[in-house]
Amino acid sequence: MGANDNVYSPEMLVDLLPQYYKRLFPFQQYTRWMQYGNIDKNYMANREFSFTLEDDIYLRYLSFSNQEEFEAEMIKKCPHKIDIGAVYNARPTDHKKLTNFVPQERELVFDIDMTDYDDVRSCCSGAKICSKCWTFMTVAVKIIDGCLREDFNFQNLLWVYSGRRGVHCWVADPEARKLTGSARGAVAEYLQIVSGGEHKTKKVTLKGSVHPSVQRAVSVIKEYFEQLCLVDQDILGSKESWTKVLSLVPDDELRADFAKICETGKNGIDRWNKMLTRAKQFTQEREFKKRKSSDNLMMEIMLQYSYPRLDIAVSKGMNHLLKAPFCIHPKTGRVCVPFKADKADKFKPEDVPNVLELVNQIDSFTKEKNDLKDVKAYKKTAMREPVSIFEEFLSNLASTWKGKLIEKSDEKMEF
Repeated sequence: MGANDNVYSPEMLVDLLPQYYKRLFPFQQYTRWMQYGNIDKNYMANREFSFTLEDDIYLRYLSFSNQEEFEAEMIKKCPHKIDIGAVYNARPTDHKKLTNFVPQERELVFDIDMTDYDDVRSCCSGAKICSKCWTFMTVAVKIIDGCLREDFNFQNLLWVYSGRRGVHCWVADPEARKLTGSARGAVAEYLQIVSGGEHKTKKVTLKGSVHPSVQRAVSVIKEYFEQLCLVDQDILGSKESWTKVLSLVPDDELRADFAKICETGKNGIDRWNKMLTRAKQFTQEREFKKRKSSDNLMMEIMLQYSYPRLDIAVSKGMNHLLKAPFCIHPKTGRVCVPFKADKADKFKPEDVPNVLELVNQIDSFTKEKNDLKDVKAYKKTAMREPVSIFEEFLSNLASTWKGKLIEKSDEKMEF
């Protein structure tokens, strides 16, 4: 195989998608997820799907009762993008006939996009990403995952790479799926520490004693801050960049002290460490004079530069659509693969296979080992591990619906 055999370009998608959906897409596992144990026989049928076809033709309110229907339509239509919405009180395909068509359940979802970090990253902007700025996503995953597990006791979390420049999280616990719109909003607001649009300079303010959840986030940030912000993004590397940091210091006296440190410091790390020392001294002096403490200031700067930036509208709206796992990003050709939060720092977007590589991998595997015809196609490719992560998520989820199935069978046996 030549070096250019795996070089993907978007115009190849029309030829590659039929092969991907026929040979690689995990329909069986997907159906298992959408049915949630089949406790409610209409759960999958009442779920909204949307397909974006070639030339941006957009089909909403699609629904499928089972794997056969879903698979047949996907192979027939070959969507360039698949989105998943809520479970409604009726089939989405019938929505025009109904006066009362409302969402009943959906996973609690989170969407984190690298473009929301453009004011704090210097290596890339817009749709571009690199290993330096991808660390922002690693930090985001670790903080949000920890918060959802520790503070809300959610256990069934599916983290998915968006295929280009972001990550999504699907919280599938029964309690999460049943949350009302206002409860979803409350969870999203709880997780939103960086707030205010591009015209607001200081986006993080900590009042009084710091909440344990914020302290936990800061402990994650501390692991990465030096390399991510002081070396890779070099936020104190030049007068232009350190002026932005100093604009977050409300006290004129302290800001002047920091400016002197920045003028004379050797590099970003040296400047930051000297600023930390000065901030501590300053707080002690202030407390001695019974004036306002600036104890949280350095923490606020770290949070503003490193804390997850969520698109909270996606989390708040129950009927909001979100790109489905395992669909192909048309621009990059990469698969939207699940990954494990505890291995987020080992996840590299550039290593995610594109659809052309996958099709080539099946073909070369078949040539080399033609006696293994009964091996599922995805197991012959780099899709093996992401599908196995998805299966692990499903088997953990199964424990939440086994009890419900037993309850249902007990109800049937009562005379």
